[in-house]
Amino acid sequence: MGRAEAPGRESVSRVDGRTARAERTRAAIVEAHLALISEGDLRPTGERIAERAGISLRTLWTNFKDMETLFEASGAELLRQQDAAWRPISPTLPLAKRIDAYCRQRAKLLQLIAPSARAAQMREPVSAQLRRNRLKHIDRVRDEVEQLFPVELDRAGTGREQLLNAVVAASMWPAWSMLRDGLGLGVDAARAVMARTVAALLAEPTDR
Repeated sequence: MGRAEAPGRESVSRVDGRTARAERTRAAIVEAHLALISEGDLRPTGERIAERAGISLRTLWTNFKDMETLFEASGAELLRQQDAAWRPISPTLPLAKRIDAYCRQRAKLLQLIAPSARAAQMREPVSAQLRRNRLKHIDRVRDEVEQLFPVELDRAGTGREQLLNAVVAASMWPAWSMLRDGLGLGVDAARAVMARTVAALLAEPTDR
């Protein structure tokens, strides 16, 4: 006869089971939210998200108290997806190769977040969480630019911060949206414009 499970262990097991189910439910909600956005529903309602996730509306709002907390979780998932797709670029490469690799990767990551970025633009003016999500993306790109182009930035002297801001601005969603949605460029053409802009910004004064 098998040994009976200790009461304390059984209680922990039940708690662990509930926690795992709750995590799966939250993940399904986030997945449903992002899937609807990627399919063109840029302002999905709670009802549509719950239906897509296969849960009740009550369950949705039990796991997320409001849309702001859902925006936070969905934003974290997008960052996770970007982290999974991101590959390090060696800062020892020649400048032209660093710029090419950086812009190719930025184009890839910007395409990954494009649907959610378009959706966020619609709601960001009234959503503090979406603004916080955007700042996280900016901070990540800013850190990458500083790590990848330290010599070129330092060469700018007192204009270092201005140059850093210019490179970051040229490789963020608003600039990419202008190239893709405003000018109607394809991904490769938009990436080429980004690379030309970044190269012009980082060129030595004698090269300009």
